Amino acid sequence: MIAAGLLHDMAALQGNERSQLGYKRAAKAVIGLPMPVSDLVQAGTLRDVPFVGPSSARIITELVETGSAKTVDAAVASSAHGAKVMALRQLRGYFLSQFAMEQALGRPAADGVVSRAEFRGDFQMHSTWSDGGESIEAMAKGCLSLGHTCLGITDHSYGLPIARGMTMGAVTRQHREIDRLNEELAGRFRIFKGIEANILADGELDLQPDERRVFEFVVASPHSMLRREHDQTSRMLAAVRQAGVTILGHPQGRVFNSRAGVAADWPRIFAEAAKRRVAIEIDGNWHRQDIHYALARQALDAGCLFALDSDAHSIGELRFTDYSIAHARIAAVPADRVINCWSNEHLEDWMAERRG
Repeated sequence: MIAAGLLHDMAALQGNERSQLGYKRAAKAVIGLPMPVSDLVQAGTLRDVPFVGPSSARIITELVETGSAKTVDAAVASSAHGAKVMALRQLRGYFLSQFAMEQALGRPAADGVVSRAEFRGDFQMHSTWSDGGESIEAMAKGCLSLGHTCLGITDHSYGLPIARGMTMGAVTRQHREIDRLNEELAGRFRIFKGIEANILADGELDLQPDERRVFEFVVASPHSMLRREHDQTSRMLAAVRQAGVTILGHPQGRVFNSRAGVAADWPRIFAEAAKRRVAIEIDGNWHRQDIHYALARQALDAGCLFALDSDAHSIGELRFTDYSIAHARIAAVPADRVINCWSNEHLEDWMAERRG
């Protein structure tokens, strides 16, 4: 992640989009490597990585061989964009690379800590009913291929038109489709009827309480005011307290190298969520990784439940749950606190409890 960050630094210093894109592509390629860059430098194969050009390779090699990046430091110091780079560096903390994620998944953990083997299903994903790229049936088959035995479909609610949020009429039609699929998959797989509702500025949701009761579970997520520096504790507390909310989705709303997301008193929010048995999501989308392992540890200490989800919009993104599980393992979250590991019966009881 250090090497990738340096390449993002260089991208921010470039005067044209083509040069920026070159460094950004190299950074993305480095982040996705299944081994540390030091192995490639020592083997002399760093340039074999797609999108890693001569300039990027020199920076990474310098980092590996000297432990620092004087080339980048000098470029930042002499640039008029130095302040921008320093601000961007604050937006890369607690993200895992592909290699770090795989290390976390493979490292022995204390007894009871969640693992891939116990993971049954993913409770945030999107289909063609909103802004996803695949049908519910295709997503179910993708989950089955990963060994999952259930999923929760959570297309966007109508208050988020930019994500093609569903009308309540569309919800009725979607639920008929889910009923049909559940009948066809009975005994092998279960699809739970969920929705991703939008948290408004005051903590209310874009779904009314009676509309929420149509769903088996509700993920409440912030999609606005994610670049504001003011404290939004009251907004997030209000969201957790909303009737029918089951999961607090990607609570920070952060994005790698782009935004820090919601600023709030997270221990206070976690305490409220624990009291109400609202699960805190670890969104595994690579650019989100939200919440991260340090906050997950705070949520664990507060007594929270967890949802480890992919936020997938395609079959290929279903594997983002690996990042969720990795963050949970680093935080030492027990499997019995993770809803994705529960039986269908346990899930049904908990969802019914939250609906009231």
